[in-house]
Amino acid sequence: MALAEETKRLTAHFEYTDEDVNKGVQEFLRQMNEGLQQDGTSLSQIPTYVTGVPNGTEKGLYLAVDLGGTNFRVCSIHLNGDTTFNLTYSKVAIPKELMVAKQANELFGFLAKQIELFLRTHHEDHFEAHIRRRQTVSTPEGYRDEQIFRLGFTFSFPVKQVGINKGTLMRWTKGFDIPDAVGKDVCALLQQEIDILRLPVKVAALVNDTVGTLMARSYTSPGKTSTLLGAIFGTGTNGAYVENINNIKKPVEGDYDKSTGLMVINTEWGSFDNQLNVLPNTSYDIELDQKSVNPGIQIFEKRVSGMFLGEIVRLVIVDMLKDPKIALFRDENSSHNDWKSTTTIAPESGVFKQWGIDSSIMSIAAADNTPDLSSLRQELEKQLHVYAASLEDAQTFKSVAYAVGRRAARLSAVALGAIVLQSGKLKESADEPVDIGVDGSLVEHYPFFRDMIYEALSAVDGIGPEGAKRIRIGIAKDGSGVGAALIALVAAGMEKKGVTWGHRNGATGIEVRRERWMMKKRKTHERKMHEWNVYTYVPTIMT
Repeated sequence: MALAEETKRLTAHFEYTDEDVNKGVQEFLRQMNEGLQQDGTSLSQIPTYVTGVPNGTEKGLYLAVDLGGTNFRVCSIHLNGDTTFNLTYSKVAIPKELMVAKQANELFGFLAKQIELFLRTHHEDHFEAHIRRRQTVSTPEGYRDEQIFRLGFTFSFPVKQVGINKGTLMRWTKGFDIPDAVGKDVCALLQQEIDILRLPVKVAALVNDTVGTLMARSYTSPGKTSTLLGAIFGTGTNGAYVENINNIKKPVEGDYDKSTGLMVINTEWGSFDNQLNVLPNTSYDIELDQKSVNPGIQIFEKRVSGMFLGEIVRLVIVDMLKDPKIALFRDENSSHNDWKSTTTIAPESGVFKQWGIDSSIMSIAAADNTPDLSSLRQELEKQLHVYAASLEDAQTFKSVAYAVGRRAARLSAVALGAIVLQSGKLKESADEPVDIGVDGSLVEHYPFFRDMIYEALSAVDGIGPEGAKRIRIGIAKDGSGVGAALIALVAAGMEKKGVTWGHRNGATGIEVRRERWMMKKRKTHERKMHEWNVYTYVPTIMT
């Protein structure tokens, strides 16, 4: 059986037509609205308590910390008020014994200590000034001149969020196991340890990295248009978008600013269509799902994200290798190989191991347009120990990788297109772009991934070629840093009276009228409260 012919037959299984795209968009819209009505649906549609996005004019110095795995990052972000920022950070590995500590305070005490070290290293003048004021203040009114850093806490573990800075840990993942912390408010756990060290820091916001991507893009995006959607297309995939608060019919616990009429929603779209109403489901998708650690869930993510695409390619390649009639990666003799050799696959090749093909090789395959595909063939040898692959072998691998990658891009367009339609932004103005911020290895490093998304968006009913031209997809970096700082800024504004969250219609960011807050003296052993003078933009260091 001719290799090219069999390749064409197999890659046809991954064709995702314009009709499929439109069916997907309609089902996504249905599941979106179902998730806004009630809990327990495929699309979780989680309210984030963030009720506005920045416009690039915000100023101030903020802290952000990111506990997303085995490392802990502490950042300070100075927002310059002109869509630019300056970022300083440090990163430290979490000691393994703290990942399985008996008590939550062991881990969170370590995190608080890293915040203290960061402040002493990078903001010594402010830190020492704060300590001096604390030591010299003796008035019964409180710490009159004390300054407070507002901190955004990116915590990438399952939590039930019930406020902008309140969320209870549901369970640990990624090798952490501290039962004492489960069911507790992670912001309160961190704040308690910060207070023990008497640091000038308030945990102001609990941050999802996808929401952070939305915020970071909205601050840095060009022009007057605020960002509608932040999306991640990397190892995993997810999206967060700005929803009209009137469309949220399910109960939203806790307090939040209702004056904007908006709420950022974390879709958790990796679980879109777990029921497989419309998503494609080849034999390779079925096998991948059955052998995964979470069969039956995250079905959309398993067709879109970088963690899974390489495995789908591997399963196709293995299927071809099993067929003795298909001459993939084997030659009858050296005359059948343009490199005048015979192809060999080492027994330890990743081709024969689950998750053995990293999705990065798909990017190399897509980028290699040389006549003999030399870059791809070198990478097959380097990564997969496929020696002396023929041109026809490389062409087959490239075709399979392209088919899987193109389907992923068009499925990505389903999610983006549905949210654009849900927003109604294309009907509001004929001139303003619809801005989308994206992050992740697929949109950054996979050649033409965004082009393939645009191609699919052009086919969506209600968007079309003209609408697709108005959709602006731009890279948004560091959602867990800059984005977290911006959510801390939102939280600072929510604390004060007379808050107006700035939109791009002439308002200038968070505007807060100057006011003074004073707390009466409590018991002598309690910590005295601060008297704050608050000015426009509520900088994290409040003066």
